[in-house]
Amino acid sequence: MLEKEKKTEIILKWSGVAENTGSSETQIGLITARISKISAHLDKSHKDHSSRLGLVKLVGKRRRLMRYLERTNAASFKKMTELVKNRAVA
Repeated sequence: MLEKEKKTEIILKWSGVAENTGSSETQIGLITARISKISAHLDKSHKDHSSRLGLVKLVGKRRRLMRYLERTNAASFKKMTELVKNRAVA
C-alpha cells in the first residue's frame, strides 16, 4: 500500500494535476510504483507466492492500460514507455 503523500507525488508527476486520478497515465504510474514495491519485497522473500501472483496480475493490468493508451494517445504512450523503462516512479 502506498502512503498518501507518495501517491499524491506520483499523481502529480505522471498526470500533472492532483485531481486527475482516473487517467491512464496516472493509473500506470501508480501501478508501476506498486510493482516496484512488490518486486523489492520479493527479492527478500522469494517464497511469498501470493505476492508473486499479485505482481503478475499488476503487470498484466499495466500492460492492458499501456495497450489502451497506445491506441488512444500515441504521444502519451511514448512518454509513458520511457518513464516505465527508466522506472521513474518517484
